[in-house]
Amino acid sequence: MKFNSIIKPIALTLAMMWAFEGIAQTPMQYYRPDNQNGLNIFETSKTDTVEYDGLKVKIGGDFAMQFQSLNQSNDADNLVELGSNLNLPTANLNLDVQLEDGVRMHLRTYLSSRHHEEAWVKGGYLQMDNLNFISDGFLSGFMDVATIKVGMDEFNYGDAHFRRTDNARAIYNPFVGNYIMDAFSTEAFMEVTLQNNGLIGVVGITNGKLNQNVTVNDNSDNKISFFGKLGYDNQINDDLRLRLTGSWYINKGSTTGTWLYSGDRSGSRYYHVTDYMYDDGTGNIVTASDDFSGRLRARFTELTAIQINPFVKYKGLEFFGIYEIAGGGADGEGSFTQVAGEALYRLGQKDQFYLGGRYNTVKGNQVDGAPDIEINRFNVGGGWFLTKNVLTKLEYVKQTYGGDGYAGNAQFEGLEFNGFVIEAAISF
Repeated sequence: MKFNSIIKPIALTLAMMWAFEGIAQTPMQYYRPDNQNGLNIFETSKTDTVEYDGLKVKIGGDFAMQFQSLNQSNDADNLVELGSNLNLPTANLNLDVQLEDGVRMHLRTYLSSRHHEEAWVKGGYLQMDNLNFISDGFLSGFMDVATIKVGMDEFNYGDAHFRRTDNARAIYNPFVGNYIMDAFSTEAFMEVTLQNNGLIGVVGITNGKLNQNVTVNDNSDNKISFFGKLGYDNQINDDLRLRLTGSWYINKGSTTGTWLYSGDRSGSRYYHVTDYMYDDGTGNIVTASDDFSGRLRARFTELTAIQINPFVKYKGLEFFGIYEIAGGGADGEGSFTQVAGEALYRLGQKDQFYLGGRYNTVKGNQVDGAPDIEINRFNVGGGWFLTKNVLTKLEYVKQTYGGDGYAGNAQFEGLEFNGFVIEAAISF
């Protein structure tokens, strides 16, 4: 990659920060803060803490870079050698506009990402927390507990997507990588969220497509996806918060709905792990490289997925968990089960330090009756919020591949990678 392709997005982000310094601090209604204050916020609150006084524009950004020092091996001894060096920095440009009282627009552009070197729009949405623009007090009783979102962006399936890294927005993620089976997709969607006395309900639909188009052929069925969430989230007392949610995603199509675990087009966070070399049949040794290395990108038609997420915070101690099952309804398709647990302890006068660990495992098969594959990952590390907008992290990660489904596989049989990664993240 040319040096200019790296420096231009960074320079543009810095220029935006300088030129719009005052605008960047503009408060938005019903908004998750882009810094340490946004930790452990899931759905945006229905408490209105910002008075509307006309159209406002907030220009923000995210920047992340890693120093990666990983080693890898497999039974075939054909993996690429990994050195210790910097990965390609990633950057986001974020636009948030307060259009009307209770009406806000969000747009995110990936300026630089692992999978796409060029700048491109990730997605955006319109969020409505009241309908006073129709008439004053219109459906006010309903809108006191409801939030309506419409757009082409990530939708609210599960709770893990609130804690993941979104390209360069790494400030909410206590570790470097996202989960092995990463539930995240950007589709045309509409959702309604209800929150009242700790009870949470979400219902929504998407068109089931990651790449939007209107052409059809004999195989097109264009089935829509239905998703939802039910849960409870309550601050029991000053020390204890409890949250438990269950989410589902259903698409009965054969050409839509297959993107839930492969919809992140920015690329994964552990660079060039699992890349391997092979003979192309002409005597030439070539390298197979994957921008999504380290993940399991399950692709089921007629997909049904369920994710259950407990979250407990007691003083400085936090626990977040995942139990998830996903599979296809068509003949010959299998299923995967994902389990994860993450424990953190935050300390310091401003909770600016944290230590913790995460365990994540996925087991199952893509085709019914096939031998199972199993992927296990363990992370341990910590972080330091230098300011509310600047975070640095250090982690040790180990990931292994096993199960009869990998027997005889020249890439994955006996595969393991491990080592240290340092990440710096800035969000504003």
